[in-house]
This record gives sequence, C-alpha cells and structure tokens, in this order.
Amino acid sequence: MPYKDKGRLEIEDRGAVVTVRVDGGPHGVFGLDIANQLDRLVDRVDGDPGVRAVVFTGAHPERFVSHAAVRWLQEEGAASPTVGRRGASAVARVARGTDRARVPEPLMSRTPLRGAVQLDRLHATFLRMNASGVVFVAALNGSALGLGAEFAWACDLRVMADGDFFIGQPEILLGIIPGGGGTQRLTRLIGTHRSLVAILEGKPFTPAQALANGAVDEVVPQAEVVARAIELAERFGARSKGSVAAAKRSVYFGGSMPLAEGMHVERTEFFTRVMSEEGQELMLDYIATTEATGELPLYDPDTYARALASGSVPGIRSKNRR
Repeated sequence: MPYKDKGRLEIEDRGAVVTVRVDGGPHGVFGLDIANQLDRLVDRVDGDPGVRAVVFTGAHPERFVSHAAVRWLQEEGAASPTVGRRGASAVARVARGTDRARVPEPLMSRTPLRGAVQLDRLHATFLRMNASGVVFVAALNGSALGLGAEFAWACDLRVMADGDFFIGQPEILLGIIPGGGGTQRLTRLIGTHRSLVAILEGKPFTPAQALANGAVDEVVPQAEVVARAIELAERFGARSKGSVAAAKRSVYFGGSMPLAEGMHVERTEFFTRVMSEEGQELMLDYIATTEATGELPLYDPDTYARALASGSVPGIRSKNRR
C-alpha cells in the first residue's frame, strides 16, 4: 500500500510561547507532511520578534512521536538506485544543492533524489532550530523512538513523562541507522561511548535512564509535562532573543569544532552582542547602578534573583523608564 501522509501540527499561539501538538495519526508517526509543516513553523517563529519559545508535545495520549513513518522511508529508499558510501556521499551533496535551490516539489518528486532532498531539508530545519533565538522545548508526554527521539534531541530542552515510557534509537533493528541526526545529537548529549552502545543495541532508555544519562533535562508526572515545559519556555524565553541565538550557535556549532575554531565562533557572536543596542543599554545600566549603589548588582542576591526571573539584570535606568 503506497505511503500517504496525514500528519499535522496543531498550533496554538499563546503570546510569547507557542504550543504545538504533533498529530501523526493513530500511530503517532512523523512523516513528510509534519516535516514540511515544521519547516514552515520554524521560519515563522524565528522571524517573529514576539515569539520567544515553542513547546512541542504529542497528540497521542502515550507517545510524543512514535518514530518516522516507515513506509515513507522504505519507499524513498526503494526509489533511489543502490549505491556505495562514495555514491551515497555524492547523492547527499547533490541533494543539498537541490534543496538550497528550492526546486519545486512536483519536479523534485519525480527524481530519485527526492528522498535525499527531503532528508536534507529536515536536517536544515533542525539546524535552523539550533541557530534560532527561539527556545524549543520538547514536552515528551510519552514514548519517542527513532525520528521522534531525534526531534526531541534537536530541541533545546526536554521534559519527559515518568512512567512506562521510553526514548531511543532502534533503527539498527530495521537494518538501518539513525538518519535524523541521532548519531550526532545523542552523542553530543550523552557522550560517544554511551551513544554508540545505545545505537548499536537499539534498546531505548527509560525516563530514569534518560535523565541520568543527560538525554532529557527533567522527568515529571505525565499530567504535569506540558505545564512544566511551558514554565521552562517562559523562563528561558525571557532572555534576549538575539543573545539566545548567539549562545545557541556558539554551543551547538562552535562546541563541536576544534578549540581554536570554536573560540572564533564565540568571538564572532560575542562581538555582535556587545556592540548591539540591547547589550550596550543593559551594560550601561549595570555600570550606572554600580556607581549609584557602590556594589556590583550581580553580587546582590535579591537583584540576581530578579534577573533570573525577568531575563535581564534590573538597574536604575530601567527602573526610571518604568
């Protein structure tokens, strides 16, 4: 039976925080429709100064995202010629150029490159999430395997439901490997050896194991997952959107480079922020407050607590503007 996609994102705008329910049909799978809708959503929120965070959760009562639609993967693989590693590398490079050229979907769908282009586009969407000033939070209301786990790894924060749930990369049990970034992002989250063992065995983590390994940030009762994710989204989303983007790019991209190259990425991002109007304003306020009070504001416990809650250090200038 040919693959037919019926997935959709149910988007609720809640001011600075957008909540999204991922509806992958009765099985909760991630297919091409969801990939395309996610691509458009990331573009929209990244360009909207009023949106500071996005919370994703699953429409399925016990699954965040089950895994990729296997029929989708199988059919796209069957439509492409069998090639070795060198040929596959060439196909991936051509697909990247094709995607960047934004070849129309009807034309692209008639070529054997379509699966590679679709995968490259999904990778590009996840990478834009990593470079964005928007904070993305995965509210794992249940289990996530394969591409569902990779989607969670691509987010900035992960809150997982406690209970009889699991998260991991089982692709090797289907004769393939993770293709949505799992070999790269899980490795950066939990370390090379733990990631390799998990991917080679194909056995997922329980919520407790995921938390202990650093694959998720918090484990809470299932009924509290979305609310807790929104709390985190509001807290981290209160920070400067420009600085969030700069920090994410430095960590996600610079952090995997050789040290000297990573330091160059950090310097670049630092200079953009230290010269920005926002950065200048907050630093001048800090200096004025120090001169007026005789103490460094961040060494006043109450001021520091208010800074963490509001997303920026309060000072004399900002107080006078209110």
